[in-house]
Amino acid sequence: MLDESLLDTPEGLAEADRRGLLRGAAEAGARVRTAARHAAEAGVGDLKPDGRPRAVLIAGPGAAATHAADLLGTLAGAGSPVIRLAPVGVAPAAGALRWELPGWAGSVDLLLIASPEGTEPGLSLLAEQAYRRGCTVVAVAPARSPLSETVSGSHGMFLPMDTAPYDQEEPVAGSAPGVLWALLTPLLALLDRVGLLDAPPDAVERVADRLDRIAGRCGPAVATYGNPAKTLAAELADALPLIWTEGTSAGPAGRRFAAGLAELSGHPAVVAELPEALAAHGALLSGRLAAGADPGDFFRDRVEDTPALHARVVLLRDRPAGGLTAAPAARDLALGHDTPISELEPEPGGELETLAELIAITDFAAVYLALASGA
Repeated sequence: MLDESLLDTPEGLAEADRRGLLRGAAEAGARVRTAARHAAEAGVGDLKPDGRPRAVLIAGPGAAATHAADLLGTLAGAGSPVIRLAPVGVAPAAGALRWELPGWAGSVDLLLIASPEGTEPGLSLLAEQAYRRGCTVVAVAPARSPLSETVSGSHGMFLPMDTAPYDQEEPVAGSAPGVLWALLTPLLALLDRVGLLDAPPDAVERVADRLDRIAGRCGPAVATYGNPAKTLAAELADALPLIWTEGTSAGPAGRRFAAGLAELSGHPAVVAELPEALAAHGALLSGRLAAGADPGDFFRDRVEDTPALHARVVLLRDRPAGGLTAAPAARDLALGHDTPISELEPEPGGELETLAELIAITDFAAVYLALASGA
């Protein structure tokens, strides 16, 4: 059950936030600036790449590496394939995970390693394997971590991750807002330098500015009625979110939102891109999760009984390809089945800025839902 009164009690939110999630979301802009400075100091701007890599491989534990690969692959487009190397192992523990390079990887490929802790022996072994194959290796992890020593010793490039005290007080959540930007920003600077995507320093600064503005709109001191993230969290309290995305930037933002809801608050969600979402999720709007699926709901004891879980569409939109939009059809389908719909659309700006805005608002919403539901 969601404690909606907590959403408008900043002191209560701060007390419930043992993992520093709200602080991470609020400081996302500052983390971007600090991470960009660390990358510059590490020499990213002085690199003189000899053409684009054939492929970019990304390895790392958990949601942070998954989201970074998804975002970078979206921004890079078809220039060079961006491939996440999924780990294998018997448990999601640092010592149990192992990564393997594909058989074709070699000297024309780039391996990126992203780890919020840098303690995974499997990543160090992967860096050594890549060195033997002739791959270029770049790693982002906390300074003075075992991974930093391995990469530096294998003639790779190490980019120190911007860390915060609250990252270390509890086990680091891969979906934590601050962790994502601390890992992603140095990789944006690197891939801009090698010509794989467009993320020059001024664009990264605009991303930081946009994140600051969203923090001002969605912070804990802003009341729910004027706070889009708190409003969305309250709307999703007793709902199964059907996250529908439209536009290139909205896709990774929606997938991150679904993962964040699951990891941070234990709240299930499903995600799909328009227009395919209309067919993929249409049955969910007319089945037992539909708003009118429980005819006896009117007589339910509102105090003692657990609320029925009904679908709610969350529409995340950015510039649709070719100007064609399925949003009207999505609204008609949802409202035709008496299904409520929430919509988020970023303010105009560059692709990085609009992507950052969608991620920032949904990150705040996932955190508020986690805190107010006692997760």
